[in-house]
This record gives sequence, C-alpha cells and structure tokens, in this order.
Amino acid sequence: MQSPQYLSVKALTKYIKRKFDADPHLEQVYVKGEISNFKKHSSGHWYFTLKDEYARILAVMFARNTATMKFKPENGMHVLVRGSISVYEMSGQYQMYVNEMLPDGIGELFLAFEQLKEKLEKEGLFAKDAKKPIPAYPQVIGIITSPTGAAIRDIITTIKRRYPLGKIVVIPALVQGKNASNSIADAIRRADEANVADVLIVGRGGGSMEELWPFNEEIVARAIHSSKTPIISAVGHETDITIADFAADLRAATPTAAAELAVPHAKELMELLMQKKSRLYHSMAAVIKTRRNHLNYMEQSYIFRNPHKLYEQKWQYLDRMRETLHMAQQQIILQKTHQYGDFRSRLERTHPAGLLKISKEKAAAAKQRLQEQAHAVVKEKASDFSRITGTLDALNPLSILRRGFNIAYTEDGELLKSVQQGSVGEKLTLTLMDGSLECRIEDKEEGAKNE
Repeated sequence: MQSPQYLSVKALTKYIKRKFDADPHLEQVYVKGEISNFKKHSSGHWYFTLKDEYARILAVMFARNTATMKFKPENGMHVLVRGSISVYEMSGQYQMYVNEMLPDGIGELFLAFEQLKEKLEKEGLFAKDAKKPIPAYPQVIGIITSPTGAAIRDIITTIKRRYPLGKIVVIPALVQGKNASNSIADAIRRADEANVADVLIVGRGGGSMEELWPFNEEIVARAIHSSKTPIISAVGHETDITIADFAADLRAATPTAAAELAVPHAKELMELLMQKKSRLYHSMAAVIKTRRNHLNYMEQSYIFRNPHKLYEQKWQYLDRMRETLHMAQQQIILQKTHQYGDFRSRLERTHPAGLLKISKEKAAAAKQRLQEQAHAVVKEKASDFSRITGTLDALNPLSILRRGFNIAYTEDGELLKSVQQGSVGEKLTLTLMDGSLECRIEDKEEGAKNE
C-alpha cells in the first residue's frame, strides 16, 4: 500500500486559491449587503465585513479604488459592491476584493453631498457669524466662472444695466469636469490674495447634479470660507442647492440674481440721492432758521445791550477768588510751619551725634563687662589647670620610678606582674628613672618577702 502524501498548509491554501482564481464565476461578482466592522487603514485600504441576516463575508477595498469614492462607508450602511472572490493565503480565509461600491437605495452623489455638508457644518464653515457683509457700493466686481458660458453674459449685462459705475473683472475657471473644483478653488485664492475686487460672484448656469458637482467639493467650500473678499454664490437655477451656497457669504438663486445682489440699481441710487438732497436742504433750512432766531434773541438780550455788566461781575468774582487764595495760602504756610517745628524736634531726638554718643557709652560698658568676665574665666581656668596637673603628676609612672621603684618587662615586652610569669634563665628588661637594664633570672622565690 502506498503511503499517503501529506501537504503543507501553505501548499493546500495555495491550491484552494488557484481554484478560486480559475473560476470565471468568481472574477466578477455583484453583491449587496450591510457593512460591519469597517476599518480605514493608514495605507488608504478599507477592511470590512459584508453581511445579511443569514451569512457574512470578509471584504477589502484597496486604496486605488477608495480614492475615487465620493462617500465614506459606515457601519450599518447597505451597499452594492462589485469585485472578485479569492483566498487570502496568510489566514486561509476567502474574501471579496471590492473594486466598486454604491449606496443601496440612495444616490451616491446625494449621499456624498449630505456627508460633506454634515462634516463642514460641524466645523463651523456655514456659521452665520462667519459670514462677511456684502459691500453696498462696490467699485470692482469679480466674476469667477467659465468665460464662454451663458452665466457670464447674464451677469455682465445685469451689472452694466444696473450699475454702470462698477468695474467688472472676469477670473476664468473651469466649472465642469474632473479638474473643475481645483480650478474654481485656485481662482478664488488668486483673486482674494491679489485683492482684485470688492466682491466676488462664483457660479455657473444650470445643469444636472453631476455637472454642478464641482461646487459640492470640499476644496471649493474651504476656499470660499477662507476668502477675505465677500463671495456671492450663483450656481444653477433657483432649485439647485450646492455646498458652495452654504459656505458663501450670500446665496443667489441664479447668476442674474447674483448680479442684482452684488450691485445697487443706478436709478434707485439717483432716487435715493434726490431724497437725501431734499432732506438735507430742508434740514439745513431748518437749522439756519433756528440759528437766525437764536441770533436775534441774543442781539435783543440784556447782556448784549449792557456788555459792561458782564465783566463787572467777573471783576467782583475775581476779587473774591484772590481773597480766598490769600487766606488759603496763609493757612498752608501756618500748617507747614507747625509741621516744620515737629519735624525739627523729631530730628534732634534722632540726630546721629546723640545716637553715636549713646552707642559709645553702651560699647564702653560692654567692653568693661567683657574684660571682667575674661579675667574671671582665666583665673578659674588657671586654678583648674593647677589642680589637674597635680593629679596627673601624682598618677605619672615616672614619679613612682623617681622614688626607687622599677618596672620589669619579659622578652616578649609583657609587663611582669607576678613571679609565676618569669622563668629561671629568662631575660628581663628593668626600666628605671633614667634608663633600663638587661637582666637574667638566676632564681625565683614565690610568696611575699618580709624584712
């Protein structure tokens, strides 16, 4: 019997993967399901699970495909996906490699619009306090749109008809296609940095949602929000709403309406000027009449008929002020004199010469006390020294030697205290008052010797 051939796990997994890859039915698979365990990797790849109420399958969408997505998947979202089925060899699990994803039951563009709108609104890009006021009488009006579209003709015609004094500057930009959003955002930044206009109109004529989509891109909304120049959005028809409309300082229903909002009407301005002129004339006439009446009243007043009465009263007032000033001056001088006397008395009491004399007397007394205490300490210490030296002299072994005694040491340097320590014939060293003697033991006798 032939022994079985065992495969490695890697070989088996690779074989199964080849079976999956060779199946034409798994090369292009369309699946709908609910997203769960969604994870966006730092590499740009998306990892998630597709599930329904009966089963689930792992899925991955690589960065080259996620970069074209207009919406961000979320857990619980129902989607339609297209891709292939294969085996991931490292884990031995089969999974779906997604190439395309669409929301199930809602349009992709609409979903992307709502997601971006919610995101930017949370960041405050649509806040009312961030809106800049549109100047009432702009000198230069900038228009950012396609130079060949119908919108530019409508805007220019309306501005020239309503406000001939205004200067028009056209900043061309792509308003449709793949690079349109970058073109619009770049035109806004360039116009704002160059400060070419007092107000900018950004927009285009009508079209489908796909054609108007560049005005729903995040880059355009952020460029509008960052602009220091006020911006009026004018995208499509009245029913068309874009992200740019929310970010702009003012939204116009159409390009023509934007031109009407950007500039006043010359006829209305003339009427307003005439009204202000009439009001100014009547106001000035009323002021002149009031001033004339006041002048007549002043001419007839008592003070103008008797002007000397005015300065006579002032002379009397001046005399009173002089007397008041003199009295106040005398009072201040008296007060300052008393203060000077008090200060002089205090100064004499605290004069340095007096303080120095007192300090010298205190120093002399302290020196006398110090000398007396020093003499007493020296006397006491001398007495203690004499007493201690006497005691030391009495205890000094040399004093004993001077009385005729000696000290014996063995050959090992040990002090000889007993007869038993010495042996006959052993050398001894006898220490006397004025030196030492080397001796030998000839004989020894134990016990005290009485003479």
